[in-house]
Amino acid sequence: MTSRPMRSETSSEAVERYGTGAVAFHWTMFLLVVAVGILGLLHDSWPKRTQAFWINLHAMLGLLLWLTLIARFWWRIRHRPPSLPSGVGDWWRRLSGPLHWALYALMFVTPIVGIVTFIWHGRIFDFGVLHLDFGVRSNRAVFRPTEDIHGYLAYAIFALAGAHAAAALWHHFFRRDGMLGRMWPMKEVRSHAGRQP
Repeated sequence: MTSRPMRSETSSEAVERYGTGAVAFHWTMFLLVVAVGILGLLHDSWPKRTQAFWINLHAMLGLLLWLTLIARFWWRIRHRPPSLPSGVGDWWRRLSGPLHWALYALMFVTPIVGIVTFIWHGRIFDFGVLHLDFGVRSNRAVFRPTEDIHGYLAYAIFALAGAHAAAALWHHFFRRDGMLGRMWPMKEVRSHAGRQP
């Protein structure tokens, strides 16, 4: 899958877009992070009678996020990401890579810690037609610290994802250099600030 060129608002230079697969992975993971995050933040608000259902759903979506991340790694190895626009400064170029890989690392580790917490709570994975029971008894000495670590890692994901989104919006509305359009599902995104009357 080759990257597709688009036009920057600020120059006639073609800006490479991510391919369809990469865009699909990005926005699928975005939706999963939002869903899992909301369920996690509402953890203490669930009624007791439905708590097991929501905790199981949180775990299922977290596992799906982890598997989607693995698939995205596989895809990225086989598909070169497009180059950054030439107008992007050296500081942003140096920061972009570490920010992305830190976010990937957090999304890889956080579900694993969550699964450990889930299992050592003595819970059973309910896939609807399949129930996966590890036969582990609830062990507070294990799940209490891992539950805290899971929460801290989740907040770190929110912080980095927020920084990532803020940077994309800044490039779109202030720099108008086509950065957001590279990953936007539609072929071209135009900033209101960059439109001519």
